[in-house]
Amino acid sequence: MSSTETIAVEHQRLLLDVARSSIWQGVREGRALTVKAADYPEPLQAQRATFVTLNVEGRLCGCIGALAAYQPLVCDVAEHAHAAAFQDPRFPPVVTAEVNCLELHISILSPPQPMSFSDEADLLTQMRPGVDGLILGDGGRRGTFLPSVWEQLPQPGEFLTHLKRKAGLPGDYWSDTLEVSRYTTQSFS
Repeated sequence: MSSTETIAVEHQRLLLDVARSSIWQGVREGRALTVKAADYPEPLQAQRATFVTLNVEGRLCGCIGALAAYQPLVCDVAEHAHAAAFQDPRFPPVVTAEVNCLELHISILSPPQPMSFSDEADLLTQMRPGVDGLILGDGGRRGTFLPSVWEQLPQPGEFLTHLKRKAGLPGDYWSDTLEVSRYTTQSFS
């Protein structure tokens, strides 16, 4: 399986079940679900990077993931679902009463591709609203927005300004050493 191949609907359902089971495991035993990749269909054994996002009634309550693949897809989902529920420092840990109310969203990332641009105006013209996730970094600071963030920040300039702030940089920051990569996702819930 390639690192950009789409995941079939039946495998999406399996991944969502693994994510919810991992959260239940966290509630009951304080740890992520232990997953043996070999027990799952081959497409779920490929190394892929994921983010798991949790919402309750449309309100974000956790989002954790990785930008680069380092383990089998099914293991990545189990780990990040647990981390989103219990280790996202922006939110209190999920409690038992919330687990069945959680809306789970899984995003499988393509490998990031570095972007070349001459200045901020050039970068803005290359950004693809609703398509690109971006990784922005400079001077040891880094931040990312998944493509789904375009729903809240639909204008490229606004998207970029907020991403700079997420990376710990001023919204109007610019430097010739600024690095930006883009990636796409296959997302499902």
